[in-house]
Parts: sequence; structure tokens; C-alpha cells
Amino acid sequence: MAQPMLKKDDDRDDEVDYHPFFGIEKGAVLQEARVFNDPQIDPRRCSQVITKVLYILNQGDTLTQIEGTEVFFSVTKLFQSKDPGLRRMMYLMIKELSPSAGEVIMVTSSLMKDMNSKTDMYRANAIRVLSRIIDGTILAQIERYLKQAIVDKNPVVASAALVSGIHLLQTSPEVVKRWSNEVQEAVQSRASLVQFHALALLYQIRQHDRLAVTKLVTSLTKGSVRSPLAQCLLIRYASQVIRESGANQAGERPHFDYLESCLRHKAEMVILEAARAITELSGVTSRELTPAITVLQLFLSSSKPVLRFAAVRTLNKVAMTHPLAVTNCNIDMESLISDSNRSIATLAITTLLKTGNESSVDRLMKQITNFMADIADEFKIVVVDAIRSLCLKFPLKYRSLMNFLSNILREEGGFEYKKAIVDSIVTLIRDIPEAKEIGLFHLCEFIEDCEFTYLSTQILHLMGNEGPRTSDPSKYIRYVYNRVILENATVRAAAVSTLAKFGALVDSLKPRIFVLLRRCLFDSDDEVRDRATLYLKVLGGEAVVGETEKETNEFLFGSFDIPLVNLEASLKNYEPSETPFDISSVPREVRSQPLAEKKAAGKKPTGPTGPTSGPVVSAIDAYEKSLSSIPEFAAFGKLFKSSAPVELTEAETEYAVSVVKHIYDGHVILQFNCSNTIPEQLLENVTVLIDASEAEDFAEVYTKPLRSLPYDSPGQTFVAFEKPDGVPAVGKFSNILKFIVKEVDPASGEVEEDGVEDEYQLEELEVTYADYMLKVPVSNFRNAWESMDPESERVDEYGLGARESLAEAVNAVISILGMHPCEGTEVVANNSRSHTCLLSGVFIGNVKVLVRLSFGISGPKEVAMKLAVRSDDPDVSDRIHEIVASG
Repeated sequence: MAQPMLKKDDDRDDEVDYHPFFGIEKGAVLQEARVFNDPQIDPRRCSQVITKVLYILNQGDTLTQIEGTEVFFSVTKLFQSKDPGLRRMMYLMIKELSPSAGEVIMVTSSLMKDMNSKTDMYRANAIRVLSRIIDGTILAQIERYLKQAIVDKNPVVASAALVSGIHLLQTSPEVVKRWSNEVQEAVQSRASLVQFHALALLYQIRQHDRLAVTKLVTSLTKGSVRSPLAQCLLIRYASQVIRESGANQAGERPHFDYLESCLRHKAEMVILEAARAITELSGVTSRELTPAITVLQLFLSSSKPVLRFAAVRTLNKVAMTHPLAVTNCNIDMESLISDSNRSIATLAITTLLKTGNESSVDRLMKQITNFMADIADEFKIVVVDAIRSLCLKFPLKYRSLMNFLSNILREEGGFEYKKAIVDSIVTLIRDIPEAKEIGLFHLCEFIEDCEFTYLSTQILHLMGNEGPRTSDPSKYIRYVYNRVILENATVRAAAVSTLAKFGALVDSLKPRIFVLLRRCLFDSDDEVRDRATLYLKVLGGEAVVGETEKETNEFLFGSFDIPLVNLEASLKNYEPSETPFDISSVPREVRSQPLAEKKAAGKKPTGPTGPTSGPVVSAIDAYEKSLSSIPEFAAFGKLFKSSAPVELTEAETEYAVSVVKHIYDGHVILQFNCSNTIPEQLLENVTVLIDASEAEDFAEVYTKPLRSLPYDSPGQTFVAFEKPDGVPAVGKFSNILKFIVKEVDPASGEVEEDGVEDEYQLEELEVTYADYMLKVPVSNFRNAWESMDPESERVDEYGLGARESLAEAVNAVISILGMHPCEGTEVVANNSRSHTCLLSGVFIGNVKVLVRLSFGISGPKEVAMKLAVRSDDPDVSDRIHEIVASG
């Protein structure tokens, strides 16, 4: 009995999803492909088989060379069929199979015949296929037909030829560039798609000629473009011309009037493209933004979801840099919070959080509470990040925002979502002192039933750092010890360390902490037992790890400021002996890539490298070993720092020279890495003549020449200077490369005996303050800051003048000081008008330095900065301020 068929309008809840290609196998499909060879071609059956083959290929399966050849030759027999549907499928198949050069010849004649057919559909598809499978030789034969097709009256054929030109431009640019006249004519076409493709191709032909692009945009903005798609392209090209012109004011910007006129276009896509282009211009003012914001506000109430999404997404980006310009749209965006499209609702929420004022925070929180339950975790993370920024913007509202974060923290959610909330609360605790205790309490409640080990250990670490400094540290002990009883080994170990911090920093709690730590001695995990034993011994005074209590706490809980890769390399190089391993000998500088790994293939190294086998040594270790082997430098003492190579010549010149600055307490060695790129020359007695008239604190003491510099065999010459001990002397050096040139016979390799003295001007070189600072990271900046003597702190404020952005000011100060940015604080948010940057380093003399920079925009692009410095030596703190003041 036949099964009843389901009607289209039947209830689909009971239906099983049907997949037309379920269980399809390549072998079976290739068997079916034999249908192409039947004397009587069945168009419907052949189309089905082609569809299956295309499905297999697009799923990642590949055909062997034999299989591909067989299928390809079978498909070519379908040219006999006159069925238009099968012919189109056949074109797709040929293009997908990407035949080899030998196979292409078999179909070229048939495709060229179709290209000259009276059927426009055949012509367009044949052009598309040919452009994807032919090489330069065949292209020359059909170039005439393609040029004719570009100006064809039928828009489908013309569009196909233009798209083919875009593809061919990647492989045969010289051929396509000869079509400029025909493409220019196609730009004036009345067909929308032809004009769009013609403009795209014409721009790609001229894109490397800035003047030609400017002329193209200027000619087309006068009104000859009718196609909305082409208008969108033209808007993008006009925006590019504006950006490249470097103009910052509307009156100076070319084509700005054109962008404004497009805001009144009848096509919605053109209006949106123009609005987006205006909002993304650099240095755009609120007055210039107003017309774009106005049209975007109208789209917020559109009945089309795509227009609402595009408008709110653009406004969201504008709110990052010009929040006041978007405030007029707040009422319209509040209505979008309940939009059925969750993407639109999320963007509306985050935009409101960026543009809202302090009085609207509570109302927004109520609306968001109902909204959060209906969206996915990825959208929730965006909202959480926006709430964190809002809280930092309005710190007095921390209670309501912190309560909101704690409420959503207790709801269901994945790891990334929970981590975003925890990170937000941690940021608020760090930046808003009043929020510390309420934030810690919320985190304590969260870890009672937290399923993520990473978050539990992160929170326990934070509690160990912040809990002992609160008004009532004892209230946190219960939450911490519960983790020792109820959690896995990793969390238990972290909890033991947290308990020990309370015992070390709060004397009144020490007896109770000892009782809890003794219970941990019977734990099943050895890491937990070892930590408990260590802390009991040290805190109880049975083991001595420092002369003072401060040193003991530094040993137990201080930041580990030695890069682990450096420690590992030093331990591998240490040979067991009666002399114990000295951890102070481990380099604190961030380990760079060994020079041996940076060599270009087939070239010799331009500086010292580590051994070819055994442990890899850091660059500074390799430099120190190389320099100490030179007797004249051996007495200079321990190498403090080696800079990265600085190029003193341009690329592709006769001689390549770079310099590495080696800094000692009382000396600076300049290592010039030289390379001869001329095969017919040998350089001898190579030296660098240095004029140090602009570096008064430096006195040249020794020059080590390079005896011989053959072709493609780099070598080094050295110049040493004396300077005052421990003083960061700076100066500018002029350099001339001097040498004797001898001609070389390339065939025999014989060198002429007589040489000619010659010289080569090099770029100037500067020794700056940053050269005397090692980039040394700290794992916990706050702990390291508080462990330093407050008496060494020096604070002052500076005006940095007009800057393009806050990020530019931050990067400039980091560059002047040459210090290591901590905790990602070198990154400045796009919408920030203030920023805090944390830096760490070691100044010459092995003086540890920490810097806290607070930036703010005080006027139109005027940046002010507050600089706080702590170091092991108050004189160095003063020195850092002098460096910034002089920079």
C-alpha cells in the first residue's frame, strides 16, 4: 500500500529532516557518471548526476587524476545536447574540474563556438568558463572576442566579460590593462550590473596609480553613475581618496560634498554607504556627522530588519568616538531593545550604554535585566563589556552595576561568559576602591558553586591579594577553607596559598590559619601537602628565607620577574658543581628570538649566535660571549643590554650595514654588521668613522676593523666609547663606512693585488635613554608596586600637547622610556578620553623601576599626563622624570 505523502501545509513537528545527498558516496556517483556516455542523452538524469559530483567536490572530496580525466571527457560529450538547463550545469562542471592544459584544448574550440553563439546565455557562460581555465597563450587568441563582449548590447554578456576581466587581472594583468577604453565605455552603460562591474574592473586596473584613481573618482562624482551598486563602490573609492589626501577639515577634503549628496539618494543602500563613509572619516567633527546621524536615526524605525541592523551597527561604532553625537538617537534605540532580532537588540543595548548619562543608568539596568535571559552567551559577553565601561565612566553607580553583574553571575552560562563577568568585577575592584569589598563578597558567593577551575583559582588569587587589606579579613576565611574541603586538587592548592597570605599579612588571624594549614597536611594530593608544609615552616619561623618579615613575604608571595624561558636556558647551561646556582645571574630582559633563527636561508649570520647543538641561548648571552672573547672589551665588565639591530642603509644598496648598541656601566660598544652585495668586489680593512661631536659625554677608546669582507659573507667591525659610570649618556653619531675595494674576477675568483680606498655614507645613529632600560615584565604589577618603598615615589604632571589620539601619546611615552607594558595596558580603547598604562623595567645599575601613567584629554586633542614612578633608588625615580621632561 502506498504511503500517503505529506502536504506542504501539514504540521512539520513530526517530520524527519530530509537530506537529498544523505549517504552519498564518491564511487557510486562516478558509476552514475557513465550516463554522460549514453547515445541518447537524458538531460534531467545528467543534471542530477552533475549536481551530485559538484556536491562531493564542494564537501572536500577530491578526484584522482584518472577519475578527473574520465569525468571531464565524459562531460564534454554533453555539448551535443541542446537543453539549456543541462548546458548551464555542464559549464559549472568544467569550471569546477579545473582541467589541465592538455585537457583544456579539448573544450576550447567548443567554448569559443558557444562564445560566438547567437544564444546570449551560451555566450555569457562560455566567457566565464574560459576565463577560469585558460592560460596566457589561449587568452591572446580570444582577447578580441572578450573586448567585443565588454561593449556588447546584452548586459548579461557584458557583465560576464567584465567579471572575467577581474579574474584574469590576477594572472594576466598586462592583457587586461589593454582593455581600458572598452571598460571606460562600459562604465557609461545604462545597465545597473554592467556599470557596477565595469567600475570595479576599472578601479582595479588603476589602483596602483594614485593620480589615476583621483581622476576617475573626480570624473564619476559629477553624476554619470546611475547604478546604486556602482554608487556604493564610488563612495568607497571617494572615501579612500579623502583618507589618502590627508585632509582633516571638511573644507579641505575632496569629494566630501559628494558624500553628503549621497545621503539624499533614493536608494537605501547608497544612503547607508554614504553615512558609514562619513562616520569613518578621520578627524570628523560633530557638525559633519549631524546629517549622517539624522538619516541613520530615520532607519532605526524602518520596517526592514536589515536597515535597522545596519543603522544601529553604524551608530554603535560612532558612539565609541563621538558618544554625544549619538545621544539624539537614544529614544529610538530604546525601542529596539525589544526587537525580535537579537543582534539588533544587543547593538542597541551596547550603544545606549556608551551614550547614556548617569541619570539613565538605573532605567537601563531594569531594561537589560529582562533582555539578558533571551540572548545567547556571545551577545551577553558584549553587553557585559559595555557595562564594565559604563561603570568606569560613572564610578558612583558602582553599586547598581555591581549588583547586576553578581545577579547574572549566578545564572546559567558557559565559561567565556562567566569569565567576562569575573574579569569585569575584578577590573571594578582594581579601579574603584569603594567597590572592593562588595565585589569580593560577590566573588566569594560565586566560588561556592563554581564549576570552572580556572575561575576559582583566579578568584582565590585575587582574594589572597585583596582580602587581607579589607576592614574585616576574617569573613573571607570560611569561603577559602570551603574550597580546601570541597574542590579538586588544583583549587585546593590555590586555596592553601590564599590562606597562607592571610596568615602572613594579618597577625590576628595567624593562629587560626595555622590550624587550617595543619589539616591540609593530610590531603591526598602532594602539591597541596607540599604547599601547606612550606607555609607552616616559613610562617612559623622554622625555615629562614629572608632576614626580615618583608623579605619572607616577598619570597612567598612576591611577583616572579624572571622570564621562564631565560630561567630554563640558564638551568640547562648550569654545570653541577660546589658553587650553587645563582638565580641573580639569570637575564631579566625579555628573551628575544636567537639570531641564528633569524638568518635568511643560505646566508651566514651577521652577529654572534648560539651553538648549533645543545640548549639555545638568548641573544644577550650570545652577544656577551662574543664580546668577552675580544681582549680589549673583556675589562668592560658585565653586559647590561644589547639593542635590536638598527639598519643604517636602505634595502637593495651596494653595502648593507646595521648596528647593535651594547650597553655597559661605563662603556658603549657599537657593533656594525656589514654585508657586501657586489660579487665583483672584495672589501678589506673595513671600519666605521664616527663623528661624535653631538655626543659630548662619549669618548672613543677603541676601533676593531674588519680585515676582509667578501661577497655574501657578513662580518662585524666594532667601535667602543667610554662614558661616565652608571650615567645614561645620550647623543647622535654621524657614520661613514671606510674600506679598501679590490676587484674580483667572478669566473676564477682571483683578487687583484691593488685596491682603492673608498667610503660610503651611512645613516645617523642615536643612543637614547631607552637604550639604558631593560624591558622586564612583572606578573602582578599591583603587588610589585606596593612592595616598593613609598618614599621612592615621585609624581608629576605633564602636558603632551596636541596629539592625533590618546593611543599615539601612550605609544610615544612608552617609546621614550623603553619599558615593558604590563597587563595589556598599552592598548587604548577607541572611545577612551582617559587611560592608565603600567610599565616595568630595570634601569642601568640593575635598579628595578615601575611606572604608572595616567593620560587624559584636557582640550581639543590636548593630552595631559600624570607620571608616578617607584624604584629601588629614589635618584632613578627623579631620573625617569628628567627623561620624560626632556623627551
